[in-house]
Amino acid sequence: MTEPPEGPVRVVGAEAKRVKREALGIADRSKHHTRPAAPIKHRAKEPGTWQRVYRFRFYPTPIQAGQLEQTFGACRWVYNEGLALRSGAWEQHRVSVGFAETCRALTGWRRAEATSWLRDVSSTVLQQALRHLDGAYTRFFKGTAKFPQRKKKRRSQDSATYVRTGFRWVEDPGRPGTGLVTLAKHTTPLDVRWSRPLPGGQLPVKLTVTRDRAGRYFLSVLVEERIEPLPAAFLPGGSEPKAVGLDLGLAALVTLDDGSKLEHPRLLKKYAKELARWQRELHRKQKGSKNRDKARKRITRLYALMNDVRRDMLDRFTTRLVRENQVLVVEDLYIANLMRPTVGKGRRRKARLNQSIIDAAWGELLRQLRYKCQWYGRTLVIVDRFFPSTRRCSACHTKGPRLDVSVREWTCAECGAAHDRDENAAVNLRDEGMRLYWLVAAALPPGRMPPPVIKASELPEVLLAAERSRTDGPSAGMPVEPL
Repeated sequence: MTEPPEGPVRVVGAEAKRVKREALGIADRSKHHTRPAAPIKHRAKEPGTWQRVYRFRFYPTPIQAGQLEQTFGACRWVYNEGLALRSGAWEQHRVSVGFAETCRALTGWRRAEATSWLRDVSSTVLQQALRHLDGAYTRFFKGTAKFPQRKKKRRSQDSATYVRTGFRWVEDPGRPGTGLVTLAKHTTPLDVRWSRPLPGGQLPVKLTVTRDRAGRYFLSVLVEERIEPLPAAFLPGGSEPKAVGLDLGLAALVTLDDGSKLEHPRLLKKYAKELARWQRELHRKQKGSKNRDKARKRITRLYALMNDVRRDMLDRFTTRLVRENQVLVVEDLYIANLMRPTVGKGRRRKARLNQSIIDAAWGELLRQLRYKCQWYGRTLVIVDRFFPSTRRCSACHTKGPRLDVSVREWTCAECGAAHDRDENAAVNLRDEGMRLYWLVAAALPPGRMPPPVIKASELPEVLLAAERSRTDGPSAGMPVEPL
């Protein structure tokens, strides 16, 4: 193997083609070799539609389970080989390898005798694994993710993505939105439990088959759907939008400005004894034995139960909030910073605190609020994380001293108002969020709705775009059309 050139100089042109062909084993372009290479065009969704994922559970036959097991392993192997090819090409030869080159390398792997088993798996599924790798590299170069890591069996989620050429969809005329799904290389359709119908008369964009650690199989169907916005929610007897402030915490998971609370389920604490018992059973079993595998499956099923309960609770709660309110106000939380480990004194207490934050799933709650506001024509206002919502009096707006976490109630020294810590913070968040909301709404031209997400840290850019929209017309402003 040739030595890499000195320094971080990228090799391009004819020399790069020679290195790819001779050292890396990547064949030259055989199709349309006379035309210059063009960037890959991603499929654009139809205007006025949203891409939505429906998730269903299915029960494969023993033959289908064996085929899916082989597909998961092939996708994992191709992903790891593509990662090794791209990282090795740069580290050893200073040659950049992209998605097109890895696809040509995949053709060589399928033709090789040692890896001929790849031909038993649909080529479109393997290409999607390489596309996921290319997306991981893109996120790394943008600085939004770490460098891609190798996938490991029983550590990474088993998944396979099928595009439209990789499955057959036959809709049931008696039940629109349901039908028969047959994957590539399969002879029989999947036994899918249709818990709700898909949008009728539409062909799914792509399917993703996953298997969780508990051994359950799920089918995620991506469709393009027109989602009608909800009617505007106003205060009784007026035209002011109805707003709600949400204070996220650990004593109560969410506290609203009217004093109502969503209690923290504390699922990890609820099942702590059962988890500890099965963890002890797991470590007593001999490695590689069937009894150890049974104990491991019991633990994974318990974690799957907790995830399902947590996700269903948050889904119902966020849907109710979005249906009842026009503006939702939350605080900008840097969850990764809150979960930084502590060394030395107090590390055990901080570890328990981090476990409670993980159990609360604040990130999932904020994610659901964000996309549901975009779907249903609501506005999510994210207040700056340094806004003193907790120690500011909601009655006279006096900023008091810092409060310890153990202080749940306090009295304002200026006006004498007694406050519940979380309820007072929710009221302050609502007032600050409405101030930002009207600031953006005033900068927009008449008839234009505020954007679905208003973030305090990005407010200057939002106001500048809104001002440009008002001066240049609706077509030149920011994309804040009504959903």
